[in-house]
Amino acid sequence: LGGSEMCIRDSSMRVFVAVEISDEKILNKIQTFQKNLEINAKPTKINQIHFTLQFLGEIDEEKCEKVKELLKAISFSEFELSLKGIGGFPNLKNPRVVWIGIDKKGAEKLVKITEEIGMKLASLGFEKNKKFKPHLTVFRVKNKIDDITSQMKEYEAIEFGTQSITKIKLKRSILKQEGPEYSDLLVINENEK
Repeated sequence: LGGSEMCIRDSSMRVFVAVEISDEKILNKIQTFQKNLEINAKPTKINQIHFTLQFLGEIDEEKCEKVKELLKAISFSEFELSLKGIGGFPNLKNPRVVWIGIDKKGAEKLVKITEEIGMKLASLGFEKNKKFKPHLTVFRVKNKIDDITSQMKEYEAIEFGTQSITKIKLKRSILKQEGPEYSDLLVINENEK
């Protein structure tokens, strides 16, 4: 049985709210960084680079429709994110994830939108994000690797560029052996002036 037939019968889906990075120049720079950084970790596919604003987990069709209705009421204006700096969770000595950070102003905007989304979704029983730390995951570390602090030194101040954010997306994630596959369930555009 193919995976798609299974999904039709199994009505639950893995869903998250995200802001995607789509600027070609930024993505090229990220890809170059991924190629140059020689660590034993799985790079995020370049067409999947995004900020997860809220992970909703497995939900059914009915709940998904309610989520869509609430998200349609979100209002935001276009804003810019400047991607710069590198870090790791929990840290660079023992990283599970390597990420790219953003400028203070962009981060504040993203946090504000995330808080609004969190408050709206709390009415459907979703837990609010603990403390949202805006970051773009560019590597996931499967097997424990050594301290990469020294390798990261030269990238501390790296700048990847600035992108205007005009869309927030509700996305579905299907976990496959070769990595997750994402699709859009809803696109919320910025308020047209």
